[in-house]
Amino acid sequence: MTTTAPTTPILTPVGDLPTDVDVVVVGSGAAGLTAATRAADAGARVVVLEKAAQLGGTTAAGGGVLWAPANRLGAAAGYADSREDALAYLTAATGGTMAPEDVAWYVDRSGVAVDWLAEHTRVRLTPLARPDYRLGWPGATRGGRSLDNEAFDVGAVPGLPETIRPSSYFPLLTMAERDALNGAAPDPALLSRRTDDGVRTMGGALVAGLLVSALDRGVAVAAGAPVTGLEPHDDSWTVTVSGGAGTDTRISARAVVLASGGFEWSEELQRAFLPHPVTPISAPSNEGDGLRLGLELGAAVAAMTTFWGVPVITPPGHVYDGRPSGRMGNVEMTLPGSMTVGADGRRFVDEALNYHDVSHVMGAVDEHRLVPKGLPAWLIVDTRYLDTYPIAGSTPGSPADGMVSAPTVEQLAMRIAVDADALADEVARFNADAADGIDRVFGRGSTAEDRFLGDANVTPNPCLRPLTEAPFHAVPLHCGALGTSGGLATDHHARVLRFDGSVIDGLYAAGNVSATPFGGAYPGGGSTLGPAVTRGFAAGEHAGRLAAAHAGAQPDPHPDDAAATRTATVFQEFPA
Repeated sequence: MTTTAPTTPILTPVGDLPTDVDVVVVGSGAAGLTAATRAADAGARVVVLEKAAQLGGTTAAGGGVLWAPANRLGAAAGYADSREDALAYLTAATGGTMAPEDVAWYVDRSGVAVDWLAEHTRVRLTPLARPDYRLGWPGATRGGRSLDNEAFDVGAVPGLPETIRPSSYFPLLTMAERDALNGAAPDPALLSRRTDDGVRTMGGALVAGLLVSALDRGVAVAAGAPVTGLEPHDDSWTVTVSGGAGTDTRISARAVVLASGGFEWSEELQRAFLPHPVTPISAPSNEGDGLRLGLELGAAVAAMTTFWGVPVITPPGHVYDGRPSGRMGNVEMTLPGSMTVGADGRRFVDEALNYHDVSHVMGAVDEHRLVPKGLPAWLIVDTRYLDTYPIAGSTPGSPADGMVSAPTVEQLAMRIAVDADALADEVARFNADAADGIDRVFGRGSTAEDRFLGDANVTPNPCLRPLTEAPFHAVPLHCGALGTSGGLATDHHARVLRFDGSVIDGLYAAGNVSATPFGGAYPGGGSTLGPAVTRGFAAGEHAGRLAAAHAGAQPDPHPDDAAATRTATVFQEFPA
């Protein structure tokens, strides 16, 4: 996508920010920028404050996919879906933990948010041919609910490439292009051309589209602007922004939207709330700042033990924002010629299961050993696999960083401190099944969702091939997190709640600083950003209208005309 430069400067120095505004948004990921842009649509004067030196948060670091069931883009592309199927699937996918009104809220409001993105912002979304993660459940679909971002020409706006944080490791491909690789390495010429042209894809494209849309509306954005205090008044808030060297700026606002990310990079908060340690691969600025601010104000929290899980490979020397980090390892686990074992040398999971569920199995307690099944875990491959597929960004045929190799399975087991007899027995059993194209233990590759990231060139099962070609290789796997998913409790307007259910007036939360509406479940690709954008949209709409009503401004120029065609029960009358 090409774009023209907005008239508002990309970044405003903290000292030059207006000190009296309608809405302050804390955080510049998809949730925050959606809230800011939607509030500005209502005529609100909006400031966005980003703690980190670059904008975009975890959104810019990641894949950028949104899960929005029964959306119009999917329908227009020919994917079969319906509101009824969406309601049934989300109910099943969350194990009945979501109240019916909350399921309806998400299905309907996510659709309205996607319509608004498509019609009123520079974001360009494309439905993916990616199945829901539980196709056997009622209402599941084989594509159209996960939305990808078209490539965005950030180079057309001077200063924009440097302003948005880079991806932590994703190549400059759209997610649709990545899905189509069949495990192969991307075309280096394409990546080089996009780098030279100043193109961003995936989450970087989503942030770019939202950021330029916010700037189009005159939203002021500051980076290196951590919020250290929130002080409520009768009908306003004082927001304290640290300028460093003992200098603070105070901004008065009618409403505050917390969209500062989760707490996965805080060891203290991990120990306090998560069931076991996780290895984060998100923006390292996610240290729970917004959560702490909300707790100080008496906010309720929910789903605090949950996180958006993913198996992670941590190549030595892989650093993001100066912190050791890693990259998703689910594709490597899915491809044929690999298997994953725990410290006992035994497989413990269908490796092709969706990444969120795999990570939670990794942390589950083994009923015999009474320790986590996959902490630690090892990806085991043979040389044919190594010659065919990249591992953690390596070039096929070259060892991956941190890889351990040995001429026999038994010697490999000794080098990674795994029981040699158990690993040899497991490889032999796995190979016998793989030769028949059937995983008789865990059913790997037996479903369409399993096969989606397999190698279609391998038959009869694109996820299975025996490990037979020596030498053999092992790469450590960790239980990782795209972010935490527990946080501040909110209502359908994204207003922050107290434990007694009352609203903290003028305070909103969206994204991973707020509690997931899914209760820890992961219905499909984009289950992190779908709720982030939906809540951000709700927060910006309510906060913007609140500010506009207080100022006697003109009505919102983008009313939710689509709401009536979805359901009349979800959309409540705007409170006075």
